[in-house]
This record gives sequence, C-alpha cells and structure tokens, in this order.
Amino acid sequence: MMNNNNMIGTPSQRLMTLSDSFKEVLHTGQTYVDLLDQLAQAEDAQHMLSATEELVKLDLQNAFINFPNHYKAADYFLIFMGRILEKCGVTSFQISETASHEFIARIDPITAENSFKFVVKKNEVAFIEQEGKEPLFYLDLKNRFLQFNNQAFINYFIVRALKKHTDLELRDVVKTLLAFADSLQTDLGFLVNLGILNTDSNEEFYLDNSSLDTSVIDRLFIATAETDYMLMSLPQNNGAELVLDNDINLDLLYDPSDYTTRWFFQVQDPGDRVSFFDLLLHYHLISQWYLDNRESLEVQSRLMVMGDDQDDEEDAPQEYEQPTEVFMPHQEEDAHE
Repeated sequence: MMNNNNMIGTPSQRLMTLSDSFKEVLHTGQTYVDLLDQLAQAEDAQHMLSATEELVKLDLQNAFINFPNHYKAADYFLIFMGRILEKCGVTSFQISETASHEFIARIDPITAENSFKFVVKKNEVAFIEQEGKEPLFYLDLKNRFLQFNNQAFINYFIVRALKKHTDLELRDVVKTLLAFADSLQTDLGFLVNLGILNTDSNEEFYLDNSSLDTSVIDRLFIATAETDYMLMSLPQNNGAELVLDNDINLDLLYDPSDYTTRWFFQVQDPGDRVSFFDLLLHYHLISQWYLDNRESLEVQSRLMVMGDDQDDEEDAPQEYEQPTEVFMPHQEEDAHE
C-alpha cells in the first residue's frame, strides 16, 4: 500500500517515485535470490557463512511494494547449520518446513519425538529444542563463537530425554551438534566453548555455589555401597574421587592452594575421550546423585559475553563466570502472546 505523504506531487513525479521503488525492489530481489543460491549451492564453508550473514542483514521492507513471502533469520541459521553438516558428510540432521513456512530440524535417532530450531533475540541466536525451549547452544556469526549451555544440556538430555531414549541414542544426537561446532572451529576459525562436553582431562567444571556442604559427598559414598564403584578421599583431603571403569575417575575437589576453595568437577581419563556430560549420560549413579543434589552441585555456565562494539579492544568474546542474564527463548515468545 502506498504512503500518501510520498505521493504528493504531479502525476509524473508520482510515476517516477513508483518506478524508483520498483527498481529498488527488483535490485533487492535479485540480491536475495543470489544469496539464497549461494547458501544452497556453495561448497566452501566461508561462502555459506557470508551468505547467511548477508541474508540475516538484508532488509526486504518497502513502503510501496509488498515483497513476496520469505524466510526469517532463524531459518537461514538453520539452513546454514544443515549445509555445514552436509559438507561434513553428516546425514543425521534433517530439515523440514512447517505449514507456517518455518524451518525445523530433527536429528537421528530421535526424529520421532523431538525437533529443534533457532530463535533470534536481538544479536543473540540460540539453538533450542522445541518442547522445553532449552537453548542448547548460542551462536554468534559476527564475532565467530559458539557456546554450549551446561544447564540446558542437563535439563534436556539428562532430566527429560534420558527417560525416553538410551544413552547411546542421545550420544549420537550430541555427536551431530559437536560435528557442527568442530567444523565451525576448523573451517571458519570460530571460538567454541564446549562446556561439560569438553573431554580434556585438565578441564575444570566449577560449581555455581562458592562453597560446598561436604555432606553431599557423603551421600555419594552411601550410594556406591551396593555398586562396584569406589569413592576415595583425595591425598590432600581436598575432595573425593569416584573410581569408575576403564581407568576413568570423576573428581570433586578444590585447589588447596586457592584461598577461595572453589569446588569443581574434573574427569580423569588417560585418553581424553570422556566428558563430564558423558558420565552423567552413561552412569545412573552419577546422574541421580547430581540431580538429587543439584542445588549444591550445579555446574556453572560461563557465558561468553560480547563487549562494547565501540571499543576495539572489547571486540573479542570475553568469558564471565556469572552471566548477568541467561537468554531463555520462551521468555521472548511469552512477551508477544
């Protein structure tokens, strides 16, 4: 519909204004089509990324002419993820379009019950599972970082999904997400924060609480009484070690040389193959103890928060131990209801 303020003038002026508007729309439309082709057909990850960035920024609004139906930013992010995984030879990630022209993804082998999508809030992008609205990871294309969300992974995979699926099925889903993160890091230079998915034995997963009531450790000792696993005190009496299978141990400890006595989990695995998340997923003893005492044992999510865009020195992602706000996509949706 035409804006009357823009149509004041001679008939010739009106026609020229309308003509210019059509030219603008045609140029924008051609740009849009070219970017869609690039995202759909590019073989190089950098070309996929640049097309996604441009599509997200492209303004298709016009005061005179209604642009045909088009996808939203969240859809472009999902297509980008699908293309990256396709390039990596991952076939478990399946994208489909709903009746409302929204893209959703399903991941083998849990395609029957679960679906995923991106939600965009200002400059923050979250990959969520749709039932509980848990943001499994955050993505920033401009500053090139991806961060997994510890609490969301536990809420979704350990608390809910493990009731319906085996640990091996869920591990396959996580492998798909890790393949995406690995490609972003390897091919595009992204900074990736794996959180509790990190398999490095030197990684320390700090608790949200600054202190710990050691009776929580006593409860784990009691829980191991009827199992083949052994809980032992550490040599400096600064925590405990749960001895598991295949030379894998789980430590809950603090650094005795650190006056703050901040407690953290650490996985001891000679092959650096197993993450803290893997232990929660595989060992019912550990996950049950963790969930029963979650208020005390909650692992911190160290969100990478962006600095002021006007300060060049703050352009790179920064790590803060306690985020001021954790983005929950369902809060944004509720605000529009």
